[in-house]
Amino acid sequence: MTRRLYLIRHGQADYASTARLATSRGVAFDPPLSATGREQAEALAARLRHLPPPVAVYSSTLARARETARAYASPAGIEVIEVEDLCEWYGGGWEFKDFSQIFDEHPDARHLFRNQQPAWHLAPQAETGADFAARVRAAIEAILAEHRDGDLYLFVHGGVINAFLAPILGIAGQEMFFLPANTSINTVLIDGDERRVWFLSDDAHLTNPEWFERD
Repeated sequence: MTRRLYLIRHGQADYASTARLATSRGVAFDPPLSATGREQAEALAARLRHLPPPVAVYSSTLARARETARAYASPAGIEVIEVEDLCEWYGGGWEFKDFSQIFDEHPDARHLFRNQQPAWHLAPQAETGADFAARVRAAIEAILAEHRDGDLYLFVHGGVINAFLAPILGIAGQEMFFLPANTSINTVLIDGDERRVWFLSDDAHLTNPEWFERD
């Protein structure tokens, strides 16, 4: 039977934070949710309570994803399974820099970003796009194989969502082809080995929260 894989982006992060997390790829920037992000996560949780419960809830090990997942899972008494390979692309020398710093150091990056061209390869000591896409897809497919029935919630990151959806949509050579909204729900229908995109960047719980206030 067809089931659903929900790829859910984290809430807004507190980018003023200097928090970091040691990962197998290097030390990553690891900001928690901002005050707005926590509000977004609560609105998302209210929405998810209107859906059939998933068979499992997964999250990356980065704080912004973990906190978004727990806003839904903790009140429901659901365990959140954390998987490092669901983390965002590792940016190496760009991990703790904002775009103004990146553009100062790599003037060609500004032109590439403006013109919707790949630029992440310019980051020194960063994870390659091919390696990132491969580890994301392997991690998600392993989760699907672990749970052969039922819906799944994965609380992840914009790059992760792009990496998994790209081959399903027949998109090649572009690292980020769309920008999922914070706490947006991106849904893939799973039917055996077939994967079909069903919904992208659905954040109705933020734009129309009244829809989810009551049954």
